[in-house]
Amino acid sequence: MRQPIGLSHKTNRNAQLANFITGKKLVMAPGCFDCLTAKLIEKSGFNIAYITGSGVSMSALGAPDMGVISFSEVVERAYRIADSVSIPVICDADTGYGGPINIIRTVREFERAGVSAIQIEDQAWPKKCGHEPGRKLVEPDEMINRIKAAVDTRLDDNFLIIARTDARTSLGLEAAIERAQLYSEAGADVLFVESPESEIEMQQINKMLATPTLANLVEGGRTPILNAKRLEEIGYRLAIYPNSLTRLIAFQSLAMLRALQENGTTKNMADQMLNHRELWDLFDYPEWVALEEKYVSQ
Repeated sequence: MRQPIGLSHKTNRNAQLANFITGKKLVMAPGCFDCLTAKLIEKSGFNIAYITGSGVSMSALGAPDMGVISFSEVVERAYRIADSVSIPVICDADTGYGGPINIIRTVREFERAGVSAIQIEDQAWPKKCGHEPGRKLVEPDEMINRIKAAVDTRLDDNFLIIARTDARTSLGLEAAIERAQLYSEAGADVLFVESPESEIEMQQINKMLATPTLANLVEGGRTPILNAKRLEEIGYRLAIYPNSLTRLIAFQSLAMLRALQENGTTKNMADQMLNHRELWDLFDYPEWVALEEKYVSQ
C-alpha cells in the first residue's frame, strides 16, 4: 500500500524500539503530552517519544499527577499522539489501571493505539508522582502478576513492558533492586528503578541488574541530572525526560503573557516564537494542501 500523503508513515515501530533498547548505546526519549509536543520531538531528530502521565493529566484535566486521570483518557491521548508521528512512542500506564483483567485490557488497547511500550509501576491506587512523597506500594507478588498478565496478553513480543518500582524512597535501594530483579524474572523487558538519589546509587542499580534499565531525569527531582554520555557509561539504555518540555512551555508562556499584559503587544516576543509559516509547516501543511488538491475538482 502506498504511503498516504500528509499522514505519518509508521513501519515496524515496535521492532525499532526493541532494537534501540537492546543495543549498546543510550537512547533519549523526551516527554510529550499532546500531538504538538510529540511533533516537536520528532522534528528535532529524536528516535523515541515518551508520553508523560503527569503531562497528560496537567494538560487534559488541569490536575497534578495524583491518579486523577482515567485509563480511557490516557489511551485516547496516546492514540492521537502515536498517530501523529512516525517514531516509536512509549506511554506511562500508571499501575495498569486495576487488577489482572484491567491489565489485559490496558495492554490490548495501548497496543491497538499504536504505542510501542507501556510502563507499569508497583504503586497502589491512587498513584502519585515518583518524585513526590506519599507513595504507597503493593506487595511484589501483585506487581509480578501485573507484569505476567501484560506479557501474556501482548500480541507482538516487541511491544515492550517497562516495570517501574517506587520502593527506593520508602524501603531503600536494596529493596528496590530486589523488586526489580523479581520483575525481570516475571518477564519485564526494561527495568525502571524510580528516584535513586545519587550517582553511586545509579551505578549500583546497573551493576546489579542485567535487564536493560531506564533513567528518569526530572529537573528539581530526587535524581541527579547526568548527561547522556555519563548515563550510557553507567549502563542505562533508555533515558526519559518526562516534563522538560512541559516546564519550558510553561516558563516561556508565562514570560510572553507577562510581556503582553505589561506592553499591550507581543511584538517584543516575536523573535522567540515560530512565525505563522514555521508553525504550520511543523504540521506538514504543504503535504496536507497537496493531498486536498489531489481530490478537489478543478
